[in-house]
Amino acid sequence: MDFDLSEEHQEFQNHLRNWVDKKLPKSTAREWESREHEYPTELWDLMSEQGLHAVGLPEEYGGSGSDVFSQVIIGRELSRTLGGLVWTWGLSSFCARSIAESGSDELKSSLLPRLAAGEIKIAIAVTEPSGGTDLLGQMRTVATKVDGGWQIRGQKIWSTAAHVSDYLLLLAKTDPGAEKASRGTTLFLVPNPAKGLEIRQIPKLGMRAVGSCEIFLDDVFVPAANVLGEVNKGWQGILTSLNNERIIVASLCLGVLDGVLEDAVDYMKTREAFGRPIGQFQALQHYVADMAIAQRESELAIYYAAWLQQTGRPIGTAATMAKVIASDHATTAADQGIQILGGMGYAQETDMQRYWRDVRLYRIGPITNEMGRNLIAESFGLGRSF
Repeated sequence: MDFDLSEEHQEFQNHLRNWVDKKLPKSTAREWESREHEYPTELWDLMSEQGLHAVGLPEEYGGSGSDVFSQVIIGRELSRTLGGLVWTWGLSSFCARSIAESGSDELKSSLLPRLAAGEIKIAIAVTEPSGGTDLLGQMRTVATKVDGGWQIRGQKIWSTAAHVSDYLLLLAKTDPGAEKASRGTTLFLVPNPAKGLEIRQIPKLGMRAVGSCEIFLDDVFVPAANVLGEVNKGWQGILTSLNNERIIVASLCLGVLDGVLEDAVDYMKTREAFGRPIGQFQALQHYVADMAIAQRESELAIYYAAWLQQTGRPIGTAATMAKVIASDHATTAADQGIQILGGMGYAQETDMQRYWRDVRLYRIGPITNEMGRNLIAESFGLGRSF
């Protein structure tokens, strides 16, 4: 068995880490994040110049190839300094993959080159206010067929960066009488702005500068050409992308773990108490050892899931495991990091509090870890608990 990245991937990782340290240092991330509701356009532009939006997309549409490991490397290296600001890249990667897999030839030709170049942005609009994880069972957003397309009425929530996006990747019910809810939904690309479309930002604990939004749709018209995949089979079309998203989210958690461990060790080497560096205190050394163990466990789970996807094997359970493992570990590590730094860990001039605020969300979304564990247990043949 080979646990190393390929030589090409290692070179890419080293190059990207050097670029991140130079262009996206933690001090700059803190400055962007301090603006709270102001989207970091400079960050998007830097990623576009570096070609990061092209990773994961087919070469014939201006991408650099559908390489899952490259996506994992990008997620990890960016979140090491950016924390939750990494979603400036992550959303584009997820939505672009959905278009590449489910879009018509016309949509692919029209949108993928522009996505790869960083010319347009797309946000995910899937979650319902009353649904949460029970997305299909509580879906109230309905699309009705009309001349030339569809008319959509309903509401979505937690749509990150919707306020600055050119399109919304939206899931709506198109067959309310379907025997199974998963068979009566359709994926749409909703243009933004559009008549009847209203978007409001939600104040929140972390990931402040990226912005998360409520979306209100009052008979918004979407052309028939903007349907992704088959009508009434939207859920099936999004499943592959959802599994990929869990792998990417896990890589974002691993990057936060990297940043937390890096800052904790640096602080422990320089901060003195009782006449010696606090790095000599056994209790704090145990925290660092736990972080290092968690880092390796997360890395192995993520690389295994990425390898399964790269080789065309089923990845549902492995992707969910990677997400649960990495998000639990990263949240615990960020909390321990604050403990190590003491009062300074609580201060906004350091990054520990930013890591903790941002990574806490990953235990909730895109699927709660409790629901993730349900799915893992179900893969052993146990009955559904929901």
